[in-house]
Amino acid sequence: MTGRSMTVEPDGFPGVTLVGGGPGDRDLITVAGLRAVLGADVVVTDRLAPAGLLAELSPGVEVIDVAKVPRGRSTAQERINELLVDRARAGRSVVRLKGGDGYVFGRGFEEVLALQDAGVPVRVIPGLSSSLAVPALAGIPVTHRGVVHDFTVVSGHLPPGHPDSLVDWAAVAALRGTLVLMMAVENGGAIADTLLAAGRPGSQPAAVVCDGSLPTERVVRTTLADLGRVIATERIRPPAVVVVGEVAAL
Repeated sequence: MTGRSMTVEPDGFPGVTLVGGGPGDRDLITVAGLRAVLGADVVVTDRLAPAGLLAELSPGVEVIDVAKVPRGRSTAQERINELLVDRARAGRSVVRLKGGDGYVFGRGFEEVLALQDAGVPVRVIPGLSSSLAVPALAGIPVTHRGVVHDFTVVSGHLPPGHPDSLVDWAAVAALRGTLVLMMAVENGGAIADTLLAAGRPGSQPAAVVCDGSLPTERVVRTTLADLGRVIATERIRPPAVVVVGEVAAL
């Protein structure tokens, strides 16, 4: 079979396109997402969006950085919504570029609702979720025949016991499948302690994948019982994906 190269043509959607950029490597965005980015007049980008794509934009494209940095600067969601509406109403083709997939802990649907309320045309182009892509790129399958038949993705943004948390950690601990924790670096130790107290075995393998898909990617292997200590001693910083379960040892 003879391979064929593919030319990606920009599409210039007249409104706002929410693009999931994938886990970070510029080559892991979808073809549809790339078309949207290349056809944009304005790109409103997150901290975890594929930065390599921005270097390929035409000089006239307006790039707006609305990063939310842990314990650092943070652009309010209301301000992001205002920017999207303002630029679209000015007749410009706008791309809201996010890391991973915008509907997996990415506030994508909040932005869709705001744009719909403002009468702005909006479409969504999904991206590779970091919850699946980052472990896979690090050699960790979230499921494997004969080992595990289910996986659960949980936000670790809020610690167990936080009044705003919607996670039933006792129920999560009782599951036998793979547990994938997103945004859990700061609360990793507290989450591990809660899972252990609810009966999850401390000997269960765990892996932390830092900077997944990027040249700086690092994989740290440990156990659930040692997860909090390892996060501290290895000086792990976001972005990182934590995998707990038998597959973490594969």
